[in-house]
Amino acid sequence: MQPESAQHDAATESPAWLTVPDLVDLLGEPVGRIHRLIQDHHLPATRRNGPVQVPAVCVRDGQPMSEVRGTLMVLLDLGLTEDEAIDWLINEDDALGTTPMEALRQNRKAEVRRVAQTQG
Repeated sequence: MQPESAQHDAATESPAWLTVPDLVDLLGEPVGRIHRLIQDHHLPATRRNGPVQVPAVCVRDGQPMSEVRGTLMVLLDLGLTEDEAIDWLINEDDALGTTPMEALRQNRKAEVRRVAQTQG
């Protein structure tokens, strides 16, 4: 079962967020390892709503999605902030016909990264 903060709010269609304690529980990793995953951009994180939070959609099968890091690095290399990169990853993109995260989940990594390169 997902932590309460990770449950998707279907009424408002807002993305679910995971805090560091949620990630410790979900990934079964110590706090230091979670911070390292964030620092090394395996998990995109923001503080805009208070504590450090990661979009829940960036975790699959109890692990950070491996496709996220490379895509996040493309966006950051283009000059986007971490918050701007997160917004791009979780919001619908017309060129993809879905959110970039959903496209990554559909094994469309090359297409997502090609579209990401136009964001800078």
